[in-house]
Amino acid sequence: MNEYENAIEVHGVSKNYKDFGLDNISFDVPKGCIMGFIGQNGAGKTTTIRSMLNITKIDSGEIRLLGLDHVQDEAEIKKRIAVVFDDLPFHDMFTAKDIAKIFEGMYPEWNNIVYCNYINRFELPYDKKIGKFSKGMKMKLQIACALSHNAELLIMDEATAGLDPVVRDEILHIFMEYLQDGERSILMSSHITSDLEKIADMVTFINKGRILLTGYKDDIIERHGIIKCGFDRMTKIDPDDIVSIRMNNFGAEIMVNNKEKALRECSDCVIDSASIDDIMLFYVHRYDKEWLI
Repeated sequence: MNEYENAIEVHGVSKNYKDFGLDNISFDVPKGCIMGFIGQNGAGKTTTIRSMLNITKIDSGEIRLLGLDHVQDEAEIKKRIAVVFDDLPFHDMFTAKDIAKIFEGMYPEWNNIVYCNYINRFELPYDKKIGKFSKGMKMKLQIACALSHNAELLIMDEATAGLDPVVRDEILHIFMEYLQDGERSILMSSHITSDLEKIADMVTFINKGRILLTGYKDDIIERHGIIKCGFDRMTKIDPDDIVSIRMNNFGAEIMVNNKEKALRECSDCVIDSASIDDIMLFYVHRYDKEWLI
């Protein structure tokens, strides 16, 4: 088994469609990290994930998973990773017991004991047809499968969407358990930023097929702030520090990417901390510069 520093490396990847494309995107996921892959619906998250899995053929660039080339080493990679999609990829006629038999033949390190423990923990029936499962039950079944063959990398595409907060919290806790040995990694695509605020080490923002921002979550949050001021104060802020400006009837909310500098230069203004949600929203509007609520 090869050694690698980054569980995922995406370098200069482009994929062109008639009305959409990935535009020279690059980001890394270090081994042992949870990367939150964030963006609006249609931003390019699923296309990126499908490209990683070689389901979508890229036009240019390089992708490496677990230190291996995503095309040349595809078979080896797929033995060592787990993928959870928004939609269940299993036939409705199968049961949880059937799935175990199928996966046992697919994965060299499949562990039925671990699988059964997750099935019991999630309170899923063994003999009920999957077609009669609720959305939450189907997602739990996918996650049970994903975590039962000692995968080194877990890739999830909107896996917590549509689940109630209690179930989502339970699943996030399980992901933290999965990462405890420091040798496993997660790429978690989601537009539910509150989940990623809880568990992500890093975040990557994608919008319209372009990477807007990538890095360690705490550093990104620490660097950004929202200045609340009157219209007359806007011209005093260095334009290079401004992400975008949200206008309202009373003045403006200005996101800056250098909060420490803004605190020095705008000491007479209110400067609020920014959440991941705030940062995503202001970056989506960064080419507008000034936009309305």
